[in-house]
Amino acid sequence: MAGSAFVFDVLQDAFGRQPSPDRTVVIVTAVAALLAVLLRPVWKIMRNFVTIAHEGGHALAAVLSGRRLSGIRLHSDTSGLTLSKGRPNGPGMVVTGLSGYITPSLLGLAAAAILGAGRITILLWLLLLLLVLMLIMIRNFYGVISVVAAGAIIFAVSWFADSQIQGAFAYAFAWFMLLGGVRAVFELQQSRFRRQAPNSDADQIARLTRVPAMVYVGFFVIVVLACLAFGVRLMLGPVGDLIG
Repeated sequence: MAGSAFVFDVLQDAFGRQPSPDRTVVIVTAVAALLAVLLRPVWKIMRNFVTIAHEGGHALAAVLSGRRLSGIRLHSDTSGLTLSKGRPNGPGMVVTGLSGYITPSLLGLAAAAILGAGRITILLWLLLLLLVLMLIMIRNFYGVISVVAAGAIIFAVSWFADSQIQGAFAYAFAWFMLLGGVRAVFELQQSRFRRQAPNSDADQIARLTRVPAMVYVGFFVIVVLACLAFGVRLMLGPVGDLIG
């Protein structure tokens, strides 16, 4: 009986609507996320989380487009690799290639929408589920450590922290994905400009489609900036509200 009551309380906490943090907390988490993206020493560490989302996006797109996922590798230099089997060209490969750089921002936007609905705990649990599914396909030691570490942090916050800490963490996550997605795309173009990334996602898709890689970089820029704009509106409201 006690066990059933415990499960009921857990589910009620998870699926119930939690109050949003104070507006000040939302702004502070935005500033913290911005600093994490702008400060190079911090970004070098935090970019691992963007890479996890990036490679997860490739993996999900591969599966949804009918390809067979072979494995995912995450590297200590914050790069990653997702391998899938299927036709070496065609729509499936294009969709898979396009998905990586936009996934962190789309994930941040989805998180902002869930937070706007007051479902903070559900967001944390969904992130845990995605990490568990991704862990199954990780094929190198560093990748396992990265995903397990990320999962451990989210689990600790969702299980042990009070609602205020959970809310601040969830908002910080959403902000970081939205802002980190933007920086990752601009880093991509910077590397391409310096001719340091001849096999970037944009260049690989360009070779498949015979469309200039800059078109795809432009697509990435439009998507990540649109996600950021909508995310700001969802979490902070219209600009007029901020000024007022």
